[in-house]
Amino acid sequence: MHKSRRKLLKFGYAAGMASNSRRPGSVPALPDGTAQVLAAVRLHGCRSRVEIMQRTGLTRMVTAQRVQQLLDLGLLREDGLGPSSGGRRPRQLTFLPEGHLLVADVGWTSIDVAVADLSGRLIAHVAEDADVTTGPDHILGRVEELFDKLRDNSERDLGQLWGVGIGIPAPVEFRTGRAVAPAGMPEWDDYPIRERLSERFDAPVWVDNDVNIMMLGEYREGAARDQDDAIFIKLGTGIGIAFISEGRLHRGAQGCAGRLGNLLHLAMSFSKSDLPLPGDTASQWTAASVVERARKLAATGESPRLAKIVKDGGVLTTKTVAEAAAHGDQACLNLLRGVGTTIGTMLASVVSLFNPSVLVIGGGMSESGDFFLAAIREAVHGQAVPLATRDLRIVKAQLGPRAGVVGAASMVLDQLFSSENLDATVARWLSLRG
Repeated sequence: MHKSRRKLLKFGYAAGMASNSRRPGSVPALPDGTAQVLAAVRLHGCRSRVEIMQRTGLTRMVTAQRVQQLLDLGLLREDGLGPSSGGRRPRQLTFLPEGHLLVADVGWTSIDVAVADLSGRLIAHVAEDADVTTGPDHILGRVEELFDKLRDNSERDLGQLWGVGIGIPAPVEFRTGRAVAPAGMPEWDDYPIRERLSERFDAPVWVDNDVNIMMLGEYREGAARDQDDAIFIKLGTGIGIAFISEGRLHRGAQGCAGRLGNLLHLAMSFSKSDLPLPGDTASQWTAASVVERARKLAATGESPRLAKIVKDGGVLTTKTVAEAAAHGDQACLNLLRGVGTTIGTMLASVVSLFNPSVLVIGGGMSESGDFFLAAIREAVHGQAVPLATRDLRIVKAQLGPRAGVVGAASMVLDQLFSSENLDATVARWLSLRG
């Protein structure tokens, strides 16, 4: 029997976590404060017991006990000596147990799949085009194939699989991991994503909206890093928004925070935009409307540059519109400014309500050039509450297509080592280590 298992069994920890919650009849959770200590090292970079005490407010004795328990488990390790504050140099603590995560970001038109380590760093990453409307059996089957391919082709020993995380472009009830009434994706409604992947990979699984995991990615490694009150808006095939509030992702009571359809319609009425909305919702508004308008500009000759692209057999996209604007095409400039003004008008209300320190613009439309971003900034600063915009930064996302998988890894790690799930994580860890 492994020495860490012998030590932990005397505290009454049992093995076995077949799902995302503890089995009925399993033994009590780890003592209070254990998850706080682990988070202080894992998320906040505390390297010594003194720093952990300062971060958590725990006493010296409790801190020492919890650190020792986590060392015995192998969830923390001592790695070198830190600077002296007058006495002996303290041993530095680090969080980096062996093992890996499987993470995926499913969008409307693409799949991003990755293997990550327990620090959240991507070990391997692959992306390909896809059509989410082909249904969950096809899409998840392909995700599973890509997971297997990445693991089989790894040049290093990945160790234990700790968990699986996936984002999908739909409202997700986070508690159950199921999509609820997703617009344009009827086959995904109430589909058992968690159950399928958990059975396939024998690991706990978490499912969330794709915009939420992109927000987490930008918060941990991107444009919103270290900003505990932040907004991320995805402007691509669809439109969605996510919030970090006081350092935590805000999902709402059922997990559907960030649905923007009605607010966007209202913004359009105020901005007097003539951009068409497809159907009665804004769920696929942004890129679809820009491309539709661009086709009209090309057909009428209002945009000579777009007309030439079409004549030469090219395909119109938001990127081609941005490139045309950058080359002085006035019709494309007006189009992007109109879109930016509409988006900014909508975001002005959100900024006034939420008061973030940073607003991150992501998705394919974020690459639409300085004219687009400037129009958003002008509308937000002109219409939001002045105090809310006094120190507000409005910036482009930094991680690009990696944001989703980086965020999915953060989601899994946050859930595995949360105070609610840490005991089940430890139980499974001990079981697998034998």
